[in-house]
Amino acid sequence: MKQFMEIAGRQMAYLDEGQGPVLLFGHSYLWDSAMWAPQVEALKGQYRCIVPELWGHGDSDRLPDDLCTLATLARDHLALLDALGIDECVLVGLSIGGMWGVELANMAPNRLKGLVLMDSFVGLEPQITCERYLGMLGMIGQLGSIPAPIVEQVAPLFFANQPDAALMADFKGRLATWPAEKIAAMVAVGRSFVTREDRIDWLEEIAVPALVMTGCEDKARPVLEGYLMAEVLGCPFKEIPAAGHISSLENPAFVNQALAAFLTQL
Repeated sequence: MKQFMEIAGRQMAYLDEGQGPVLLFGHSYLWDSAMWAPQVEALKGQYRCIVPELWGHGDSDRLPDDLCTLATLARDHLALLDALGIDECVLVGLSIGGMWGVELANMAPNRLKGLVLMDSFVGLEPQITCERYLGMLGMIGQLGSIPAPIVEQVAPLFFANQPDAALMADFKGRLATWPAEKIAAMVAVGRSFVTREDRIDWLEEIAVPALVMTGCEDKARPVLEGYLMAEVLGCPFKEIPAAGHISSLENPAFVNQALAAFLTQL
């Protein structure tokens, strides 16, 4: 069941399940805590799984009043850890969850025991996709909703070439019915990662054990990007078979096994 914590004057929704060493999960843009359901189910017997929801996503409030950047998102997640009295955790971030996760690692290195980056990239967004995404976000912001043509364009970016029909239909449905009062926050969060700064150098400073994984058919964050980050981190890289961007849901068995194996080494 979701719980709520006041962070920066707004209500942040999060799951808090299980007991033991803490795992902090960061979900993908345009998704919510449910995308980690298979991992929470598999790991909550041995770990305390904390799964916050981004501003404007899931049951979290709209954005706090200040500017939204990956650094402010990291700060807000640190504030949640503080409020829960959690000193250290292993961070498992997918997509934007990995991007603010690396900001958090830089901001408070002593808080992390391990870092897992999935289907993510902390280098610059390539210019072509940056311009395309900013154009879409601008249109969504103006309309106050996600129009059908953008839903049809965006949804396939999240899945493998032969997507699970039910997952795809559910995702499209959620995009099409995004609450109007949360559109501005969703757009601001999108801009925060599309216009991010290059943090590849920061990976060299990360001293905790790390793991990088990318879905072999990820269109949004190609395998090469994951491989590059693993090389800089000096850590293992795993290609997740039969998965695109939302690998946690597309191949949960592989992801769960890889996470469990990584966690036992800490």
